[in-house]
Amino acid sequence: MSIQSHIAFLRETVPSGVTLVAVSKFHPAEVVREAYDAGLRVFGESRVQELIVKKDQLPEDIEWHFIGSLQRNKVKQIAPFISLIHSLDNERLMQEIEKQGAANSRIISCLLQLHIAEEDTKSGFSPDECRSFLREGNWKACPHVRIVGVMGMATYTDNERQVRKEFHLLKSLFEEFKTGYFPDDPAFREISMGMTGDYPLAIEEGSTMIRIGTLIFGDR
Repeated sequence: MSIQSHIAFLRETVPSGVTLVAVSKFHPAEVVREAYDAGLRVFGESRVQELIVKKDQLPEDIEWHFIGSLQRNKVKQIAPFISLIHSLDNERLMQEIEKQGAANSRIISCLLQLHIAEEDTKSGFSPDECRSFLREGNWKACPHVRIVGVMGMATYTDNERQVRKEFHLLKSLFEEFKTGYFPDDPAFREISMGMTGDYPLAIEEGSTMIRIGTLIFGDR
């Protein structure tokens, strides 16, 4: 199957209210261009250097999302154009995003990355760390950082019950934070969860944004 037919399949199976982020990391610009030509406009990258190179080779109306661990010293390179950072997971990173957002006269949208999986390799705030971060309230003094929701990755397992439980946890944390800190903020609305192997479950559990790589581009 071609990239175009994979995208057509996803269009038929993914509800219209769910944003499809095409995970283009490790795929060359010409392959990303195929997905663009098939109608996709939102692409996710996890390495700053690779993102910078592709951005210069591809159309300007692409909405670039940063979906990997973000080092503070790399924020400056993506701050002028990035649409959404999925991986805000500590105070110092937020302060750097604020600094670079101010330098570029931009408000940079971010998701709070939460560690919901039973895997140590996954990063992110623990639920309690995120509660403390929000309670302390330093984010309110960062006018160039806009927190628009949460992101999490489920455990890589065939145990559907476990995956569903982890997605359910992320949805409940979103609702807790929405009620407690963002009740009047319409921008706080995103739940980024679900990838090629588990996105149908994620959608059932309330995902508003799925990150799909293999199902669009095939194996790397």
